[in-house]
Amino acid sequence: MLFLLLLAIVPLTLASDLLFTSSVTFCQPPEFLLIEDFNLIYFNNNQSIFFNISAASVQTNVSVSANIVLDAYGMTLVNVSVALCDILGGALCPLPTYQFVGSQTISLPSSLGVAQHVPGIAFAVPDLEAYAQLTLVDVNTNEVKACVQATLSNGKSTHQRPVQWALGASSIAVLLGALWQTTRSVSHPLIAHRLVDLFHLLQFIASTGLLGLNYSLLYRAFTLNFAFALGLVSSTTLQTAINNMRAHTGGTLANSTSTDAVGFVDRKLSPFSTVVLQGLMRTSLNNPTENSLFDGTTLLDSTGLVPVVTNTSSDVLQAGIPIYTNYISIATANAFATVFLVGVIIFAIALTVAVLLTGMRLLVERSQWGNTTVRGWFTKHSPAFIQAWSLRLAHQGLIALPPTLIFAFYQWTLRDSWLTTLLSVIMLLGVSSLVIHASYRVLRLVHDHTVDMLDTPSSTVTPYDPLYGRFRAPRYYFFEIFLAALILRAIVIAFGQGNGLAQVVVCMLIEIGVLAAHVVFKPFGTRSGDIFSIYFCVVRLVSTGLMLAFVENLDVAPIPRVAIGAVIAVILAVAVILLLASIVLSLGQGIWRHRTAHGPQIDIEKSTLDSALPGDKSSTRHHPSSSPNTSERHSSSTTLAETPATT
Repeated sequence: MLFLLLLAIVPLTLASDLLFTSSVTFCQPPEFLLIEDFNLIYFNNNQSIFFNISAASVQTNVSVSANIVLDAYGMTLVNVSVALCDILGGALCPLPTYQFVGSQTISLPSSLGVAQHVPGIAFAVPDLEAYAQLTLVDVNTNEVKACVQATLSNGKSTHQRPVQWALGASSIAVLLGALWQTTRSVSHPLIAHRLVDLFHLLQFIASTGLLGLNYSLLYRAFTLNFAFALGLVSSTTLQTAINNMRAHTGGTLANSTSTDAVGFVDRKLSPFSTVVLQGLMRTSLNNPTENSLFDGTTLLDSTGLVPVVTNTSSDVLQAGIPIYTNYISIATANAFATVFLVGVIIFAIALTVAVLLTGMRLLVERSQWGNTTVRGWFTKHSPAFIQAWSLRLAHQGLIALPPTLIFAFYQWTLRDSWLTTLLSVIMLLGVSSLVIHASYRVLRLVHDHTVDMLDTPSSTVTPYDPLYGRFRAPRYYFFEIFLAALILRAIVIAFGQGNGLAQVVVCMLIEIGVLAAHVVFKPFGTRSGDIFSIYFCVVRLVSTGLMLAFVENLDVAPIPRVAIGAVIAVILAVAVILLLASIVLSLGQGIWRHRTAHGPQIDIEKSTLDSALPGDKSSTRHHPSSSPNTSERHSSSTTLAETPATT
């Protein structure tokens, strides 16, 4: 896992040093030269170029000169002009009006000094911010006849599919560990809380890519590894179904685009905006739209032709959620519907498992199938297991709360499909009402009884344990701070699109407040728990503060932005690794304690989940101040097993 996360930050160099076009677009509407395809590969080992092109001129008697610009991280590495009438025996003067298709490998002469202009780091740094631009200018009128840009890539990226699979597998493993501990542990199941902690940390990392900022490509690609934690799962079948649904319910916004077209939506910002480009195109382009990535974009259509990226296009991808979702082929207007359908699928799977367990229990009871251990588990533990976890999922919704809030709120700002908007209201009310009801029940129980009531497992208290169970009893109310931070951050992300500076500042204030609350109240039952909680608060605060470098108005140079993005990625990756390590350690300690304390009787021993059944009060979870025999939640161990929640 450590290797895979580091792989996302420092991809391995497995291929030869080369640069190739990752996407191609027109810089202005193609009125004189039509290009259907253009690919270019530069091999650094032998300094050769392979290209293929399919194009045609639609105007006769046009003689042009070609201007070639190579830009990387805002620095112009190459800027040369070539008179086409002076090369190839004048075959391109004037431009031919027929369709021509060709490919060629050309060895570049050393006299051009290409190796001196292309630094070696260009072949190693992931998510290279570079492009090549070809501009054809009429030699008689000095009018721009055609402009084509091609983003350059070296094939390395911090967006790694193995990392996504590893994180997904780790999440499933933590879920299974939580389920196992819930049924087997005689003490409070820590792993169930750690599951929420893990998802909230992954969701925080993913949400840092949703702000209206001028991210470095390296950091944005890094955050895409965690998109699944927000329910953003790209599937062609799923997106097609959502597109059809929106089309029949009043949806008017554009559907998802290909990654090639999205590769150019950053043009207004780094790295696709230079003085050279502005000088050449001043007569053709208007002032860019504020807070849009480049001037606009026409998305790649079904014809497969080279897309046009100009300021006259009607579809403008705004910095923030639109860019983030389109990078994983999810249309802006499809974001909430994707989260909703993924949630429905997960709920259906959980419901199916519960039904199967119930059916197997009935089968065992009636047929006496299996040995004593199997019959004992299904008879004694499965009812409590199903009830407790159903209540956890239905009454808390803590994992689903952040993506629901963010994308439901954002859906309201789009004014697209009426059905999608209706579903966003229903889902928001459903998840919020469950959390609000659980919060009210906890506060009411403490008001009507005492705080000690929360340490007595019963059918009245146990269902709401995910809210307060991670905190020591006197600080049960800390879940209110936890929820307030989630809600405020979702509001800032959803409604603050287009104002990146305000989003970063408000998010910093939220993180400062959460950090201060952890320092003052010390909500966890052990010193190690409080220290770890403060560590995660500092991680969130520092990573949020460093994002000031991505604010467009501050005009931070491209290379420092890339470096800062790499630093943030490392900080967050280390936090994920430490949290997973603490979960593994906690689970290992739980298994060891069971084996040493209970021996062979563990199979028939009563689980604390049985106390969730009505009328069962035989098991209690002691308060650390009232009994020397503290529970696992308040263990005196000072290991990483006491990992705190992450807001």
